[in-house]
Amino acid sequence: MASALDPPPTGPTVGPFPIAGLVRKARRIAGLGQRQMARFAKVAPSTVGRVETGAMTPSLAVLERLFGAAGLYLAVVDQDGRVIQPMADWDDTRDGAGRRYPSHLDTILDPEPGDWWADIYGLARPPETFHRCPTDREARRRRSQWEVRVAQYRNVPPPKDMRERY
Repeated sequence: MASALDPPPTGPTVGPFPIAGLVRKARRIAGLGQRQMARFAKVAPSTVGRVETGAMTPSLAVLERLFGAAGLYLAVVDQDGRVIQPMADWDDTRDGAGRRYPSHLDTILDPEPGDWWADIYGLARPPETFHRCPTDREARRRRSQWEVRVAQYRNVPPPKDMRERY
């Protein structure tokens, strides 16, 4: 059990988000009073007070404005504390029905022969596609990650399951 003397966790946490404490800390970092922060964030002064006491859970938009008033930004981090960047949004890359491709798939622009799953059927190749086979997708991702590491560290052997293929 944690005591009052234990230091607070420094890395990412899982569980209730300490919004009230973060807003108070943001205000302290910026040296702002509640009214000043409210004016910069374009919210009512009572909103800042209610958020800081935990009486109100702000929307994401209000939370962004409160942090923005203090010159801070919200970020998403993984378990190792690395900042996660958002995916690029390509408005001109859609399927034949105008839908976005699934975000969990790697979209291939201008596929080469053999890149499209339906090449074996002799169908006309689309301007963009993705790999359907999950094991093939994972092998390609591992290959890509390995190539990045080789470029950085040199002489790193490929992953075991890729040595036969590449």
